This record gives sequence, C-alpha cells and structure tokens, in this order.
Amino acid sequence: MKPIRDEHLAEPGLVVVDVAAADDDTALAFQAALAERWATATDDRTSRIPGEPGVRLRCYLDLRQPTGP
Repeated sequence: MKPIRDEHLAEPGLVVVDVAAADDDTALAFQAALAERWATATDDRTSRIPGEPGVRLRCYLDLRQPTGP
C-alpha cells in the first residue's frame, strides 16, 4: 500500500482505514458500511500481496461529515 501522507490526517476527524479481508466482497462490504455513516473516499478494487492470503483495501473517512444515522 502507498504511504499515509500528512494531508490524509491534517485535521482532527480525518481517518485512514486499512482493511485486510479474506476476499473482495468482504472488504468492499466493510467499506460500504463505513460509507453509510461518514463521508468516505472509497476505492472500487482491492489489492493483493503476492504470497500472502487475502486482500487489502484503503479508504479515507471524514468523521466530521456524518452521512447516516
């Protein structure tokens, strides 16, 4: 995964979430659940590390901007 940069966490309430999951569907479902609650910069694909099990996904949340209940 790419490094986390200062601008990703420049203010309180900004969060970087790195997800490790068994499969694409699980990682994307978790991301969708986050996006239902907070403003989220989503990704539409996961990444794999050769020789390691599962998939990885990174998304960015702004907890200052709730989108749901």
